[in-house]
Amino acid sequence: MTEQATNGAAQGSQTPQFSLQRIYVRDLSFEAPKSPEIFRQEWSPSVSLDLNTRQKALDGDFHEVVLTLSVTVKNGEETAFIAEVQQAGIFLIKGLDAASMSHTLGAFCPNILFPYARETLDSLVVRGSFPALMLSPVNFDALYAQELARMQAAGEVPAQA
Repeated sequence: MTEQATNGAAQGSQTPQFSLQRIYVRDLSFEAPKSPEIFRQEWSPSVSLDLNTRQKALDGDFHEVVLTLSVTVKNGEETAFIAEVQQAGIFLIKGLDAASMSHTLGAFCPNILFPYARETLDSLVVRGSFPALMLSPVNFDALYAQELARMQAAGEVPAQA
């Protein structure tokens, strides 16, 4: 009985832990190269979104994840505006195996950061006197799976069981 209690306590110390420590804007930019002329034109926008994530291990079990959203909006052939936000977070993550850690940093954390980045971009665009920018939700699990498959096909990472 004592041995089981000891084993249980040892396993309990390896219990996965996840907590969000801080969310912040790391970088922010907005450019409207054709203003004020662009405001006098009929508004028929086309939106292009580029999305990127990166991670950096910090001291101990802390990790920084940065989600970058870059939006270019054109009205006809002219660029109406370019907006970019690097939304970052510091996360405490313990007790995960390598595959789970990779998935957490590559999909779960960006999923937490996305609504903050989307709201920051929308606010920035409205302050530039353009119509609100309502970005659709992003499936970070699917993007992570695609990137993992691409890397495996290129021989960059071993296949996961």
